[in-house]
Amino acid sequence: MIGSDSLNRRLLTWLLLPMAVVGALVLWQAWLDAHRTADRAFDRLLEASTLAIAEQTQWQENRLWLDLPPAALEMLATQHDERVFYSLVDAQGKVVTGNADLPGISRTTGTIDAPLTFRNIEWNGMPLRLGVRKARLENWSVREAYEVRVAHTREGRDALTWKLFRQSLAYLLALAALSIVALLVAIRLALAPLTRLRRHIRARDPRTLTPLELSLPRELAELRDTLNELLARMRRVKANQERFIGDASHQLRTPMAGLSARAELALRQNNPEAWREALLAMQDTSQKASRLAVQLLSLTRLGNPEYQPELVPTDLTNVAREAVKEHWPSCQRQGVDLGLEAPDIPVKVDAQDWQLAEVLANLIDNACRYGAHQVTVGVDANPPALWVKDDGPGIPAEQRLLMLRPFHRGSVLAEGFNRKTAEGSCPKTAEGSCPKTAEGSSLPSVEGSGLGLAIVDGIARSLGAQLVLEDASDAQPPGLSVELHFSPSTGSGRTS
Repeated sequence: MIGSDSLNRRLLTWLLLPMAVVGALVLWQAWLDAHRTADRAFDRLLEASTLAIAEQTQWQENRLWLDLPPAALEMLATQHDERVFYSLVDAQGKVVTGNADLPGISRTTGTIDAPLTFRNIEWNGMPLRLGVRKARLENWSVREAYEVRVAHTREGRDALTWKLFRQSLAYLLALAALSIVALLVAIRLALAPLTRLRRHIRARDPRTLTPLELSLPRELAELRDTLNELLARMRRVKANQERFIGDASHQLRTPMAGLSARAELALRQNNPEAWREALLAMQDTSQKASRLAVQLLSLTRLGNPEYQPELVPTDLTNVAREAVKEHWPSCQRQGVDLGLEAPDIPVKVDAQDWQLAEVLANLIDNACRYGAHQVTVGVDANPPALWVKDDGPGIPAEQRLLMLRPFHRGSVLAEGFNRKTAEGSCPKTAEGSCPKTAEGSSLPSVEGSGLGLAIVDGIARSLGAQLVLEDASDAQPPGLSVELHFSPSTGSGRTS
């Protein structure tokens, strides 16, 4: 069954509409032709009647005289029993004889110079076809002019017109039926490749993302190529998801294994101080694991193309102050000087405050982890910008784009983290020492997960901000400056 939104129905409708218009025009023309044909056929009878009457017209006793034979009018009679009227009119317009006083054809409505003229008239409430013949006596002594007027009703003409029209209508209907059948067959054959494409797609394994290999016409080949491009993008997305899941599993497995090892080691001890040290180390590792899980969830949500946060006017200055207030204690414990540079006036942008707080949390955490001793959170008013600068090892220009990928860790950052650990700036326990395992090595942690800058980049994209990474200074180490440039707030919320 063809649905209301079927392509077959659409094609059939748009093809039949012009055919219907053309068919209506053809029917109208067929009616006109049938009407003219009937008039020509019966006009010949009128012509013969007027000629027969004109031949019988004579000049007797100083006037026109007509001895009308019955055959002159009988030839106009048909099975439809039309009524026949005639009159003989002299040159002065007086009726000499006849069974009706028929009107003539004036010069304004007909061609008076023609020997025989036809006209449709309305006489005594009856539609008539009138034929007027202009003639002249052929006597050598008398050249009297006269008119022979013959008319009859239209029953026979109308009957012949309808008969001819019905024949034309039957031919046209038969032709239309054949055309519709041919059109349906042509549409089905034309759409057969589309049906093959649909069946081919339906028969595929839902887990298969291989390209479609199907010979199709040019228009459908473009659709096939577009589907293949979509499948290629889906393969890349699937590969990225699988790689992300594998990396995330690896990152979470490390702290979980550390927690298990530390708990197992503590269970072998009888010293309460060893238990306390193990609990503190496990607490620190669990906090880092929780932080990693939150980062993974944030990155997953940012990777969803349907995630479009509603942006509202947000004060960058207030967000920066809250972030410094929140992270200052942890930075102090790690020996990092955390400061703020912001104007006293509000700096409004269209954003989400929790996303900006997530950006600052990741940037401050990265700076503290990778060798920075001084971290500054700043806000610029014109143009609006939010930035974090540190005095750590920085990131070489050729690695900055790579650092925006999830789980990518640069060698310079790793060296900074190792140097900071060697300097004794690793996260301290309550006793002021780095947590150790039984063998004397540091407890496995989640340092260097490689998600911070990826999350910052994802949030910048969702907010429509421009992310810029550059050196914080010309000194050594150069440090890192991460800046987010915004457009000024429109004063009302919008959807990115």
